[in-house]
Amino acid sequence: MKALLVLEDGTAFEGCSFTGRGEAIGEVVFNTSMTGYQEIITDPSYKGQIVTMTYPLIGNYGVNDEDVESSRIQVEGLIVKEYCPFPSNWRSKKSLAEYLAEAKVLGVEGVDTRALTRRIRLYGAMKGIVSTEDLDPSSLLERLRSFPGMEGRDLATPISTKKPYLWQGGKMKPVDDLKPSIWVEREKPYKVVVYDGGVKFNILRELERRGCELLVVPIWTKAYEVLSLKPTGVFLSNGPGDPAAIKGIIGEVRELLGKIPIFGICLGHQIIGLALGGKTFKLKFGHRGANHPVKNLDNGRVEITSQNHGFCVDVNSLAGSGMEVTHVNLNDGTLEGMRHAKLPLFSVQYHPEASPGPHDSKYLFDDFIKLMS
Repeated sequence: MKALLVLEDGTAFEGCSFTGRGEAIGEVVFNTSMTGYQEIITDPSYKGQIVTMTYPLIGNYGVNDEDVESSRIQVEGLIVKEYCPFPSNWRSKKSLAEYLAEAKVLGVEGVDTRALTRRIRLYGAMKGIVSTEDLDPSSLLERLRSFPGMEGRDLATPISTKKPYLWQGGKMKPVDDLKPSIWVEREKPYKVVVYDGGVKFNILRELERRGCELLVVPIWTKAYEVLSLKPTGVFLSNGPGDPAAIKGIIGEVRELLGKIPIFGICLGHQIIGLALGGKTFKLKFGHRGANHPVKNLDNGRVEITSQNHGFCVDVNSLAGSGMEVTHVNLNDGTLEGMRHAKLPLFSVQYHPEASPGPHDSKYLFDDFIKLMS
């Protein structure tokens, strides 16, 4: 079935749907990972985006019940060069096409993904619309003009959990009232409140693996409610959209500074920067993939990291805040990690939990445990 992708600059790419009829609209971005497409499409940080995979063959190992990063597919659409309709893997439960179709998410193959990626790199991430229903480029472009971009959009609040829950062995146990007696796993030494802006499951798995009992709360939860629970630490999760547009959480994190150990990843890193009076800006085409080199300034080592973000903290805006730069991106020199000189507070822009990606940076979870200890 023929499909057409149109970018906001008028560029059009032809392809074919491998999931049936459909349409998707969002910011078109690319991911350079060679594997991990199931983790990518279920990552909440991709909400509002149509993801292009630069690796040419996608779908060859199908999908399974374990490699998910949230309870549903989060991408608006998926674009690949070639889809593999005959997956082969002992863990596979169904094909990628079936998985996408069940969620009514459009998957398109046959697109010149190399040309598309090059255009995004040259001119930046752009709004796009892909459709099997409307194959008129001018009509699609006209509809796209009224669609809002990423800047100024709070996408984290709508996908945050509506009610608090305890994370126990991969299962969510809903909680009705936030009170100190909420903690039930007495043998676990660390009680961590997780602010959910679109948290990946593997972050929760890594924290639980290190002896943390986890309470996941909505992103709008007040600081005084968190402190009343007497937790050991607070974790600020990843998530989609423009961090500066999420007004409430910034003030709440500011209230928590210095009162409890805090660790932030991705959106959480950006929220910390904003809470300290810093600024964020939109990257030209973002960092998305499992092969981004980051230098650890503490030991001089280069870590190969998994990344997924379109915004970044302006390091110059943090002057006088007490934050020290700990990690930098070796591709463009942007800020990738920071910690406070006096307060129990640190964060990174990339994803140490990987999933998909290398495990070079998993020590950061151990650093959080040490901070709480």
